[in-house]
Amino acid sequence: MISLQEENELIDQVLGGKQDSYARLVDHYKSYAFTIAVKILENRGEAEEAAQDGFIKAFHYLKDFNRQARFSTWLYRIVFNTAVSYKRKKRIPLSGIESHDRADEQEDSLEREDKKAFVSKAMDHLNEVDRLAIQLYYIKEFSLEEVAEMMGQNMNTLKVRIHRARQRLADELKKILNEEALTL
Repeated sequence: MISLQEENELIDQVLGGKQDSYARLVDHYKSYAFTIAVKILENRGEAEEAAQDGFIKAFHYLKDFNRQARFSTWLYRIVFNTAVSYKRKKRIPLSGIESHDRADEQEDSLEREDKKAFVSKAMDHLNEVDRLAIQLYYIKEFSLEEVAEMMGQNMNTLKVRIHRARQRLADELKKILNEEALTL
């Protein structure tokens, strides 16, 4: 993890003309930038392109970065917006969620897959902004402040969005599980 001080030093170097310092920032943040783009676009090739375009935009506008938030938060918001723009152009539906919790190894893998499928199916009923807010906050474990910054939303608006999305997700899961129980 790059410290805030190290991050700011790299940014100062880039702004001072030492453009190869930007490569260190790219190397450090490229993996999650790509992950954000993949979650939105569901296509590795397009996600790579969107993430790369996000880095290019961030480089181009680096002089405007005001450092009120971390560079990563600012960058991820650019990547998020770039991927959403790509998605709007292509009209590709946003889909599911990957479970990141592999800790409970004693749980039967089939049961885990069923749970994952049910949550994914329920997530499909959320709009793409709600789905991404849930993924960033609960799956990727960003703070509310970071998610609000990435998504360009007011903190209170984001809290309400996440709360309502969780309620809709719970309602969808109840419907799905009730339908599943009826077919047994």
